[in-house]
Amino acid sequence: MKQAILFVLGLLAAMAASAQDWPAKPVRFIVPYPPGGGTDVIARIVQSRLAERLGQQIIIENRGGAGGALGTEAAAKSAPDGYTFLFTLSSHTINPLLYKLNYDVEHDFSAVTLIVSVPQLIAAYPGSPLHSMSDVVAAAKAKPGSIAFASVGNGTPAHIAGELLKLRTGIDLIHVPYKGGGPAIADVLGGQVPLAIVSMPAAISHVRAGKLRALAVTTLKRNPGAPEIPTVAEALKIPDYEVDSWYALFAPAKTPAPIISKMQKAVAQTIELPEVKQKLLEQGGDTVGSTPEELDRVVKLELRKWAEVIRQANIKLE
Repeated sequence: MKQAILFVLGLLAAMAASAQDWPAKPVRFIVPYPPGGGTDVIARIVQSRLAERLGQQIIIENRGGAGGALGTEAAAKSAPDGYTFLFTLSSHTINPLLYKLNYDVEHDFSAVTLIVSVPQLIAAYPGSPLHSMSDVVAAAKAKPGSIAFASVGNGTPAHIAGELLKLRTGIDLIHVPYKGGGPAIADVLGGQVPLAIVSMPAAISHVRAGKLRALAVTTLKRNPGAPEIPTVAEALKIPDYEVDSWYALFAPAKTPAPIISKMQKAVAQTIELPEVKQKLLEQGGDTVGSTPEELDRVVKLELRKWAEVIRQANIKLE
């Protein structure tokens, strides 16, 4: 018994020393999406200045495929030594409800920090009679099934945002899924589909150029990068309407808590640097820098929330 206690104490001491010296070598961020996508862009905005703060290189490893599942699984199965992290987005809490995965979101990861909050943007073709969210609801109620919305694909935050809108307002909208934001926006720009629900970074430049008409953002508060655009919650007086396409950092489960704490503080400080904050703002990102506990609560809350939305909307993917 005494030997066992000494062994445990020795192990704890070694872990504490390891955490104190961390990081002693380059740190890997697995981004479970291809280069050039929103998650990759946000990760690279944070990368260089965070590396300076940590005193070690940060290597971004893009592992796209299966809607983010391949890279996420790789991160889940990595050694919990503080040298591998998962840099992902809010689909993290949607995918487990739609697909059979080889990892468990709640048990195979330790939350580190929610980095930025990014809304979905609901925008209309400028030639349409839809000038506000009230117009959308009125038109859909007057002629159910007459209005379609383009999204970046089935089971994405954009799709969920549209389904939640239907549930909260009782309207009937037709979902038109595309393989990415580019094709979805192209058809709305051309007038083939009257509405788009896409991430703000993908659409805001078209709004500013007058090629799309912004109707609302899906977060609870207005985005600081475009404060003139109302939220769905305020436009339609639906206080509980929220779809936040956040980006966050996770570690493999059992990563030492002192390492997670050091990484969280480093990220939170980095994203408040003026040049980093401005670049994130240009991408529609409202900086957060949450504690691990706060991110963990978001994950648990969204798993329950989206499960109910998916059940009520009868969303089933093959």
